[in-house]
Amino acid sequence: MSETLSVIVPTLARPDSLARCLRALAAQERPPEEVLVVTRADDEPSRAAARAVPLPATTRLVLPEVSAPGVIVAMQAGLDAATGSIIALTDDDAEPAPEWARRLLAHFAADAAQDARVGGVGGLDRQPHERGSAAIVGRVQWFGRVIGRHHLGTGEARPVDLLKGVNCAFRASLLRAIGFDARLRGQGAQQHWELGVCLPMRRAGWTLIYDPLVHVLHHVEPRQGADQFHRGRFDADSLTHAVHNETLLILEHLPPLRRAAFRLWAMLAGTVDAPGLLNAVRLRAQGHPWAWDAWRAARRGRAFARASFAESRRTGRGSRDQVPQAGRSS
Repeated sequence: MSETLSVIVPTLARPDSLARCLRALAAQERPPEEVLVVTRADDEPSRAAARAVPLPATTRLVLPEVSAPGVIVAMQAGLDAATGSIIALTDDDAEPAPEWARRLLAHFAADAAQDARVGGVGGLDRQPHERGSAAIVGRVQWFGRVIGRHHLGTGEARPVDLLKGVNCAFRASLLRAIGFDARLRGQGAQQHWELGVCLPMRRAGWTLIYDPLVHVLHHVEPRQGADQFHRGRFDADSLTHAVHNETLLILEHLPPLRRAAFRLWAMLAGTVDAPGLLNAVRLRAQGHPWAWDAWRAARRGRAFARASFAESRRTGRGSRDQVPQAGRSS
């Protein structure tokens, strides 16, 4: 049985970027069965831009609307309306390569001859101002440190722990079983939502494949409002939201001893984006004026995440392990 492909594109007030993305989807060697462009109810320019792009006769355009802010609500609306057996996601500031859909589906098709174990597939997001190469991408280390680098991956296709939202696809049945996590904070991108999808799949034994040949050109354009995390501008609230989301999802993923190690690592070291004490000292010594502001924002995010984790355990809202085990009918 051949798979059918739905592509979800959440968008907000970037009609020119959206039109470029849709032209790239229209040029796919293997066109998707449907493209779902999810807009805010008051964003008529984006809907007009979507309608103006000619899609192949075999591709249906769907325009779900949402009234609440945040990409979680938008993606969930797209998922609720999608009909494909494979659900792909990309951003409105990305251009999927002509072979993107064909290569995504090829990994699922190669898995079909045996017990299904590939739950998701993703790849490289080429960025105009980022160069380099990385053999290790999309990994969560034993103590909870997340290694992304999806924009730098080279080499053969391989299993990973994490795919990137600008370039990923999942079995629809699995994605529906998990859903998009409404607890995540932020008014725009709601950073690290991918952890809330990918880690439950990994715990259920599903394989996630990263293939650098499955690539999109990611223009990394400014977002609306204050949410400019990873967009060249420091904003304390955006960083706090991002750290909350990542920390909450990692705490739920790790067993108790590794959870304790994660907390210690986050407090003492952290990362450049979300510095702990030692990284904050190093960054300030290197002349970064925002170092202590970032440290304080990260501390707030970690504290909020601990509270969210405790509340979710108390109420049971955080359980995201109702995923079919790999190898069973999906």
